[in-house]
Amino acid sequence: MQINADLHIHSRFSGATSSSMTIEKLAESAPKKGIDVLATGDCLHREWQKEIKECEKIDDGTFEKRGTRFILSTEVEDMNRVHHLLYFPSFSQVEEFRKRVEKFSTDLDGDGRPKIRLSGIEIAQIAKDFDILIGPAHAFTPWTAMYAYHNSLKDCYGDLADYVSFLELGLSADSDYADRISELHRLTFLTNSDSHSPHPVRLAREFNRMEVKDATFEEIRKAILRRGGNKVVLNVGFPPQEGKYNETACIKCYRHFSLEEAIARGWKCPCGGRIKKGVKDRVRELADLDEPVHPEHRPPYLHIIPLTEIIAKAIGQSSVFTKKVESLWENLVSHFGSEVNVLVDASIDEIAIYSNPAVAEAIDLFRRGKVKIIPGGGGKYGVIEIHPSEEYIPVNFNRQKSLLDF
Repeated sequence: MQINADLHIHSRFSGATSSSMTIEKLAESAPKKGIDVLATGDCLHREWQKEIKECEKIDDGTFEKRGTRFILSTEVEDMNRVHHLLYFPSFSQVEEFRKRVEKFSTDLDGDGRPKIRLSGIEIAQIAKDFDILIGPAHAFTPWTAMYAYHNSLKDCYGDLADYVSFLELGLSADSDYADRISELHRLTFLTNSDSHSPHPVRLAREFNRMEVKDATFEEIRKAILRRGGNKVVLNVGFPPQEGKYNETACIKCYRHFSLEEAIARGWKCPCGGRIKKGVKDRVRELADLDEPVHPEHRPPYLHIIPLTEIIAKAIGQSSVFTKKVESLWENLVSHFGSEVNVLVDASIDEIAIYSNPAVAEAIDLFRRGKVKIIPGGGGKYGVIEIHPSEEYIPVNFNRQKSLLDF
């Protein structure tokens, strides 16, 4: 069987997170996005644990609420500000991990994403001791990621690098970016939302399609490790240009710079702000390959844009959070079953019936690759142009197919 899984979100107990990030709301929202399994995030936090335990227990590492499955996960920040994702087989391993790190952290119950005064090597060793999966979160993000502070897996994880089985790409990178770095070829790539809100523009904006025998932790673990025929068969996510750290840019005025310009300016913008290196330029620095070389196990990467963004552009709304956008989104999802079905599979003529011709035309343009994006940078997301002028960088959607093709 195939499942869609978003394996990086946060609860309302993490900083800058919506109060609506509850298990109940997530269980309601996930099916509308076409998601079968969510990772809980924040599972070291006592209050979030209580909420998770209110779900039906499928097995030691799998829980269910209103048909949506959950597996245990957390994101932690190490002493060097690098963020790591961890997936736990059971609450027993959650408790063992917590006991080992609690003397190195003051906020295990103060923040769903705690800071731990240990290195990546030390955290990976604890993960290995308890059979917990670990890998770098949003690996290329310029603030709190492995490649922001290290030049290789070994720099970050030392002799435990071989234990690392996956890497989360993050919103500003895709497989073509990461597979220019040959040390990453053995890893499974994950595409997750890192959502802080259940709103459809955030939750499952990136996800993984997996071939498994059941929607359980153990089967997902096998898919990440590529064992027993289980595997990730499709990565789904943003075009990298839409990510807010794709290009090198000022974090104050968002002016973009080439890497050479930024270096020449000493990383200072004329406005007085700081220039932050973009993911595209960081990959250029790290790459030992001129072009991406995808290993045999690497699945296709399907670029998608959140349906709410397409609707907002089509009907001339300045925000995805307006009632008009949300109403059209609800109508489409209610009729076609999920956002993914609307974006990729549903008939354009039918979409027009359940929304309006402008929305149907915009989705058709998206499918045919007639969408262009002004790249993001400096913390500002890229801007989508449904009817763009020619000076903007086109995004290649040539591989867009029905999800049934994967």
